[in-house]
Amino acid sequence: MAADSGAPMNPATAQVVMWLSKFSAALEAADAAAAANLFEEDSYWRDLIAFTWNIKTLEGRKQIKAMLAATLDNVKPHTWRVEGEATSADGVTEAWITFETAVARGYGQIRLKGDRCWTLLTTMKELIGHEEKNGERRIKGAEHGASKDRKTWLDLREQEEAELGYSKQPYVLIIGGGQGGIGLAARLRKLGVSALVIEKNAKAGDSWRKRYKSLCLHDPVWYDHMPYLPFPADWPVFTPKDKMGDWLEMYVKVMELNYWSNTTCQKASFDEASGTWEVTVKRGKQKVVLRPTQLVLATGVSGFASVPEIPGAETFEGKQHHSSQHPGGEGWEGKHCVVLGSNNSAHDICADLWEHGADVTMIQRSSTHIARSESLLELGLGSLYSESAVKNGITTDKADLIFASIPYKLLPAFQVPIYAAMKQRDADFYARLEKAGFLLDFGEDDTGLFMKYLRRGSGYYIDVGASELVADGRVKLRSGVTISQIKPRSVVLSDGSELPADLIVYATGYGSMSNWAAKLISKKVANKVGKCWGLGSGTTKDPGPWEGELRNLWKPTAQPNLWFHGGNLHQSRHYSQFVALQLKARSEGIPTPVYGAGKVHHKE
Repeated sequence: MAADSGAPMNPATAQVVMWLSKFSAALEAADAAAAANLFEEDSYWRDLIAFTWNIKTLEGRKQIKAMLAATLDNVKPHTWRVEGEATSADGVTEAWITFETAVARGYGQIRLKGDRCWTLLTTMKELIGHEEKNGERRIKGAEHGASKDRKTWLDLREQEEAELGYSKQPYVLIIGGGQGGIGLAARLRKLGVSALVIEKNAKAGDSWRKRYKSLCLHDPVWYDHMPYLPFPADWPVFTPKDKMGDWLEMYVKVMELNYWSNTTCQKASFDEASGTWEVTVKRGKQKVVLRPTQLVLATGVSGFASVPEIPGAETFEGKQHHSSQHPGGEGWEGKHCVVLGSNNSAHDICADLWEHGADVTMIQRSSTHIARSESLLELGLGSLYSESAVKNGITTDKADLIFASIPYKLLPAFQVPIYAAMKQRDADFYARLEKAGFLLDFGEDDTGLFMKYLRRGSGYYIDVGASELVADGRVKLRSGVTISQIKPRSVVLSDGSELPADLIVYATGYGSMSNWAAKLISKKVANKVGKCWGLGSGTTKDPGPWEGELRNLWKPTAQPNLWFHGGNLHQSRHYSQFVALQLKARSEGIPTPVYGAGKVHHKE
């Protein structure tokens, strides 16, 4: 189990090589117990489809042993190597590793405590014999010589676009043409899998363009690259929404994606006998019936608007809409605007309305975590996603893997010191917010923003300026209350007070992605699949049991041939490769026995 280089190994590398040698021997002997005993009692193995054809974390020796006993005959792992040099600090040795299975090449990361493994990440990198046509494998793009039957690149593209969905059916249909859907489609095209994306908007990127003018990404550029095409080196740290819309439209064209805009899915049903879907869509004025084998809902984690039912809403004489439909603050100068909510969209919309001269009141129903953007970048993301990280050789792919190597069970312990430092650094800022009456928290266990996001995705704001408006009273605040009644020109709060209102914006979040399955397919299928998102952490909005991974994202579900793909730009980019590999394997007839999937059904 040698390292890649022929140079002498440092002690840390030698330690990892020794462990891999023992591990490999146990695996080759199909001795699951011996392999599991090489792990700490309190250990974690996170596998991204390489062993399990699933997104799965094994916790402790017992679970690791059970997984290996069930999968070794099929996986046949071998050729374990250390890539580069291992490092050691604070009693933990870390190294990057490569390996192969019966059907794939893998990549991963290992952390040792002494002579036992503490955490192991294994990921499928590529399917052997079905690699992307990159580098030396790239296509020529031209046929030299003379031919009377020659078809140019444009001829072939136009033929493909004319046939797909009509005389030829896509293997994969992706519903949702935002960053998640098109990033996955790009991965599938690189793998030679026929895929079609449908999007209700007129253009790719319109889901961004149609939002309020001041919207920009709250995450930094290094965190938000798309697959294959990173943003240019002079791209803004925080991307304006129209610039993002233009980028996505360009991405669809450059990546040669089959993309139907102005297309809505009306209904979908699965034929158990044929193992295919029947999906009725409306493309412009035309009704088309598609019959893909695989159906991917890439409609976004934050895509199904949740609007509360409030008595009297039907009597309101002003304007009311969900935050996802808010076009901007134009026309509201001097008007009374009430924003129900206190998370990202609520803050952004309050700031937008204030900038346009409106009288704005934020209704904060419950406590909210606030993280200043600069502090989050420097204390939280900067070590992996920043200019300094790039200079230190941490590519986006490497950063994604480092992040993925931390099991969700351990992630809170990694987050607590980050937010403790943030609380100390920004103490004056938080004190001013609390003095204004804002209800602050740092999560139920002081783990901050990212754990809140994973545990049902609410209760936080990445501050890019709106908090200052709240702190000094330019945006009015009513906290610890909600809207209990709506009158023709006012809202009544739960404490009995009344506010004049010309506009009500419901910044009240979004429902589970499984709501889309209920709407497009059936409630029966949605109930069969269960919830999407959340870890089962036992916190208020994320009840147990503990799952260890996000529910139903990027992996097989209880409904055959139905997939959910989404998350923020970072998650969509990173996990799209594993969704694509799973779909490619199925398209090629490669056996994909899913381990640890509960009620998941899959035809081999």
